[in-house]
Amino acid sequence: MEVVKKLGTMQKLRILVLGYVVRRPLGGGAWPTLQYAMGLARLGHEVTFLEDSEDWGACYDPSRHVTDDDPTYGLQFAARAFQRIGLADCWAYYDAHRKQWHGPRAGDALERCAAADLLINNSGINPIRPWLEGVPRRVYIDTDPAFEQVRQLTDPFRQKRRAQHNVFFTLGENIPLGRARVPDDGVPWRATRQPVVLDAWPVTPGPAASRCTTVMLWDSYAPQEHAGYRFGMKSASFEPFFDLPRRAGVELEMAVGGPGVPRGRLREGGWTVVDPLEPTHDLDTYQEYLRGSRAEFTVAKHGYVVSRCGWFSERSAHYLASGRPVITQSTGFETWLPVGRGLFAFDDPTGACAALAEMSSDYPTHCRAARELAEEYFDANRVLPRLIDAAMT
Repeated sequence: MEVVKKLGTMQKLRILVLGYVVRRPLGGGAWPTLQYAMGLARLGHEVTFLEDSEDWGACYDPSRHVTDDDPTYGLQFAARAFQRIGLADCWAYYDAHRKQWHGPRAGDALERCAAADLLINNSGINPIRPWLEGVPRRVYIDTDPAFEQVRQLTDPFRQKRRAQHNVFFTLGENIPLGRARVPDDGVPWRATRQPVVLDAWPVTPGPAASRCTTVMLWDSYAPQEHAGYRFGMKSASFEPFFDLPRRAGVELEMAVGGPGVPRGRLREGGWTVVDPLEPTHDLDTYQEYLRGSRAEFTVAKHGYVVSRCGWFSERSAHYLASGRPVITQSTGFETWLPVGRGLFAFDDPTGACAALAEMSSDYPTHCRAARELAEEYFDANRVLPRLIDAAMT
C-alpha cells in the first residue's frame, strides 16, 4: 500500500498523535504523550497532536481542583507546553460540548485527519470520531496492562473503543510473550515501551544529599476483578513498606495524590509526603523535581506486580534519562530490562533495603548507568521506528 511505500523509501509519514494534555494539564501526565509528538517530529514525520474533550466533563483544572467540561486552563497549559517543546503550531483540541476546535491547527484539523497515514492513540484515551475512521493504521497503546485486558472482557465501552483500532501495542512486554498472568482478551498485543527524547532530559550531577522521591497516585480507580483475577492499586502494594525509611535509614519522599492517602501513617513511618501538584505544575517543575532527587524509589500497582506483565513506568524512564537511579518493585520487567546497575528491582522490604544500600555504595556509577539504560532501551530514535515498522506491516 502507499503508506508502506513511503516508509520504505524513508519519506515522511503524516501522523496523528492522540493523548492527554488539555484534559490532564500536569507535567507528569503530559510528558509521556509529548514524547511521541517530539520524537516523531525529530524523525522527520509530519506530526499533528489531537485531543478530544470526550462527551462528558473530563477536563481537570488544578487551579480550581475540579473536573468539568471547561478546557480554559488546559488550553493555556497546552499552548505553553507545545511552545516549550518546539511544536507550538502542531496541535488542536476538539470541544465536543460546544462543537468547536481550538489550537493552532483548528482551521485545518479535519484536512489533516483526512490525509493522515497513521494514528497513535496513547492509552486509547481519545474517541475515534468520524473524521478519524479513515486513517489506514489506527494504533491503540495500552499503558495500563492487566487492567486493560480485564476491561476488554468486562467493559462494553472499552470494547467499542478498542474495536475502532486495527493495531495494538502494550507496555506490558510479557503479555505478547505469554509470560503474564492476565486473562486472554483475544487482542493481538505487540510489545512497545515509552519513547524518551533524550536531549529533552539533560543530565546533571546527582545531588548525593537529597531524598529519593517518586510521584504517584495512591488509588487511581477501583481494583479490577475477573474470573479469579484480582488486580489492585498502589495502595494494595504498599503495606509492607510503611516503615521502610526508618528500616533502611534513608530519606524517602513521595508526592502522592488520590483519595484515601494515609498521610499520618506514612509520616509516622518516616516518609516525607508532599502535594503532587507542586512538582507536576508544569513541564519544567516536573523535570526539576526529578533532577533534584537522589534517585527514584517507588512501588508498583498491585495489578502489575501480581500479573508479572513486565510493565515499566514512563515516569521511571524519565528518572533514568535524567541520570537518576531507579529502585522499583518488580513487575517482571527484568525479562527485558537489565537490573543491578542504575536500576534495581525488589520484591519485599529486605530487597528494597539492599537495593538502596547498593545504590548509595557507588552512586556516581549508578547515575551513569541509569542514563545508559535510557539510551539503550527508551531512546525515541529506537523505540518509535520499531513501532512504526510494526504498525505498517
